[in-house]
Amino acid sequence: MSKPIFVFTAYKNSFKVLVKNLESLSVPQIQAIQEFVSARKGIFDFSSYSFVIQKRIEFKEFVKIINLSSLDATCVDNPLISQVKPRVSFGQYKGMLYCELPDSYLLWLKENYSGSQKNILKEELNSRSL
Repeated sequence: MSKPIFVFTAYKNSFKVLVKNLESLSVPQIQAIQEFVSARKGIFDFSSYSFVIQKRIEFKEFVKIINLSSLDATCVDNPLISQVKPRVSFGQYKGMLYCELPDSYLLWLKENYSGSQKNILKEELNSRSL
C-alpha cells in the first residue's frame, strides 16, 4: 500500500494540498484524508486531487498536524507564493484564490454571478475547461 504524498502550498489566508498520488491510494486511505479535511472545515476536491483549508499555517505546522493525526503521509513543501492571483471578494469563499475554489462552486457562479469579478471567473472556468 502506498503512502499519500501531500504537496503543500501556502497562500495568504489559506493553504492548498495536492494529493500527488491519490489514484494509487486505497479507499480507506482516501476516506481518512476526507475525514481529516472535514474535521478542519476544509474542502476536498476530487477533480483536482487536492484539498483547501481556510486557515493560515506554515509548512512546519502542517507537518506537525499530519504527524499528530492518524494519517501516515509524506509532506512536501511547494514554496510557490500566489499573491498576484485574484481572490474572491464576496460570499463564503471570500479571501480564497479562484484557483482554490471547487469546480461545483465555479459552475454555480457561472450561472448566478454577475458582479465585477465576472471576467476573473471566466478566466478560471476556461483554465479548468469548465
